[in-house]
Amino acid sequence: MNLLDHKYIILELIPTSISKEKGVLVQLSALKLDGIKLIDRFDYRLKEEMVPILEFVDMCSYDKTNFTYLDSTQKILMEFQKWIEDFPLLIIDNPYTRNYLCDIPNEKYCVFDYLHIKNDDDAIQNMISKYHLEASNYIVDLIYEAIIQEIG
Repeated sequence: MNLLDHKYIILELIPTSISKEKGVLVQLSALKLDGIKLIDRFDYRLKEEMVPILEFVDMCSYDKTNFTYLDSTQKILMEFQKWIEDFPLLIIDNPYTRNYLCDIPNEKYCVFDYLHIKNDDDAIQNMISKYHLEASNYIVDLIYEAIIQEIG
């Protein structure tokens, strides 16, 4: 898929477990793009009192007013599925992302393939280094900046 000629979604999710049956989705951030033009953003979190592991509450405590809070993983994913329409998803391709998105029928592609970065545990840091990005809590925004540099 040539990204300049398509509408697509880039996303990052933060779960408490690899398995959606055993964990919850703490945060889902996504950007809807047309080529490299930003159309919309999706920033949802699970209500803090619903997160069973305090470390995840602390990890996702930045910019609280920029997020919409819901009381279940299922509600976040339902809102996300409506928001993404039928656009392809460029994902950080790992077992937990695929697991949480398994009921979403949209095509899924590894975002790192488009950035020519090996998809491994160092991929985010390698992306930051390759594109000279400033570290940020918003991984999805870093991916967006890298895509702009790569294809823009």
